[in-house]
Amino acid sequence: MDKFSAFLISFLCFFLSLFLSDADLTGNSSDPGLASSFHSLCAQLIEPNGYFCSEHTVQTKDGYLLALQRVSSRSGDLRVQQGHPVLLQHGLFMAGDAWFLDSTEQSLGFILADQGFDVWVGNVRGTRWSHGHVSLLETDKEFWEWSWQELALYDLAEMLRYIHTVTSSKVFIVGHSQGTIMSLAALTQSDVVEMVEAAALLSPISYLEHVSAPLVLRMVAVHLDQMVLALGLHQLNFRSDVLVNLVESLCDGQVDCNDFLSSITGKNCCFNITRMNFYLDYEPHPSSVKNLRHLFQMIRQGTFSQYDYGILKNLVTYGKFKPPAFDLNSIPKSLPLWMSYGGNDALADITDVQHTLEELSSRPELLYLENYGHIDFLLSIKANRDIYDHMIRFFRSLEKPNFDTGNLTLSLVSDVEANRFDRGGKLG
Repeated sequence: MDKFSAFLISFLCFFLSLFLSDADLTGNSSDPGLASSFHSLCAQLIEPNGYFCSEHTVQTKDGYLLALQRVSSRSGDLRVQQGHPVLLQHGLFMAGDAWFLDSTEQSLGFILADQGFDVWVGNVRGTRWSHGHVSLLETDKEFWEWSWQELALYDLAEMLRYIHTVTSSKVFIVGHSQGTIMSLAALTQSDVVEMVEAAALLSPISYLEHVSAPLVLRMVAVHLDQMVLALGLHQLNFRSDVLVNLVESLCDGQVDCNDFLSSITGKNCCFNITRMNFYLDYEPHPSSVKNLRHLFQMIRQGTFSQYDYGILKNLVTYGKFKPPAFDLNSIPKSLPLWMSYGGNDALADITDVQHTLEELSSRPELLYLENYGHIDFLLSIKANRDIYDHMIRFFRSLEKPNFDTGNLTLSLVSDVEANRFDRGGKLG
């Protein structure tokens, strides 16, 4: 029996036992202390390292309450900033903690703060740092009725709007993985572009037609996303009792967990495997089944489009048989873009990156690292000099004189004033 057959059998057996035993599908953790221990990102990972950090809440148009953190260097002050605002946007099954999981010399969030940037940390709907919804509970099916399309057009757009209003400045975006999908989709919207100074994309994705990750391809081939929906799941939470047990069973003689990550992301050259237990204290975060299905649609169809509901619902939703594509050519040529991609990345394949470049009207600055896999761009022990130094030089070249790092510049709106904003991001 091959590994994937074992995976499917384990998957089906667990859900059969689930329905026979009335087990919990709501995403409740097997660790009863989880909810209380993850009370805020600032308190958990940032302030213990000596950095100034404040928590902010942003409400999206469809009622989700997102967490934003604002971070300043150990020698700085949240009301006095030396550099441009930068929004860090995480990837799939991650949240804002992903930018702070290694040492202060290796983690991009700390590095940017030490370089004097005004660092803002995004957390999309459904992640543990964010704050739910104005009327829906996480146990409601409707709470999980979204994909990366909503993350781009609602979550990212609203976070940018909040930062732009608070700082009175255009924003640098840094995205990784799904964070780049969100960024590229959002940047096709003119109202979003007006708030963005430049974007730096790590493992950039808009097309997924040439994904080579073997486990991902097998899941797509057997329509695992549809199987999960048929079983009544709408949330994907790998900290739930059911999915924790499933992963443990896969690692119990059926799948080599040392290769498990590589089978999904590609071989990572510089990932610090000795810190895996620490990473797993924070990752993974929940996402929606609809989001996974949207990603699988991209792989099957080779498109960068809105969610495909099928012909009839597409007609009702979009007024056409097929969902509209996100037009990368509409991203202004004048918007500076920087991209870094790797030869061992099984998700952001070189061929698909090239497809993205051909669709863009601009010529992004590129950094290619032949031995880098998908996770290396976030957690490589050498990323500081291999990637982040290049990215920071790119940002420095675009800074306006009033953001000269040699002179402290008072933020036009202080954090005290920012806290006057209501949850909708409007002045109260």
